[in-house]
Amino acid sequence: MSKSLARVVLALQQAGVASAPIEMPDETRTAEQAAAAAGCALDQIVKSILFQGASGRLCLFLTAGGNQVDPARASALAGEPLGRADAAAVRRVTGFAIGGVAPLGHLSPLPTWMDRQLMDFPKVWAAAGTPRHIFAIAPGQLLAVSGADLADFTA
Repeated sequence: MSKSLARVVLALQQAGVASAPIEMPDETRTAEQAAAAAGCALDQIVKSILFQGASGRLCLFLTAGGNQVDPARASALAGEPLGRADAAAVRRVTGFAIGGVAPLGHLSPLPTWMDRQLMDFPKVWAAAGTPRHIFAIAPGQLLAVSGADLADFTA
């Protein structure tokens, strides 16, 4: 088991979440790939989108699969101008590579916001630290274990 996957498994166990990551036969790097693999609606996929502030701080936005983060709304929530975080910063702060960033189990704590649309579903699917592993979770439970704030930040 990779270190990234092991961190997600441990974070889920420590949070009391009774969900285990599932390895998919194909990649789940994109929301479309993950939805096809999970057999769910695109918007049931939790995209973990990272932005970097002018201060250097990274901010995490958990977004429904079909939605896009509006940079102006995200910047207003973060209290500083934001731009997309580069792959090296994402890896350094979260411990995950882009395409497998989980909503929990990061190396460093991050300010996190969650798309309200995810609350429309009984179950959502998120990356589990690798490009081939995902896990299912109730959105209310995801909100609690990720420490996210519900917010409106999509375009």
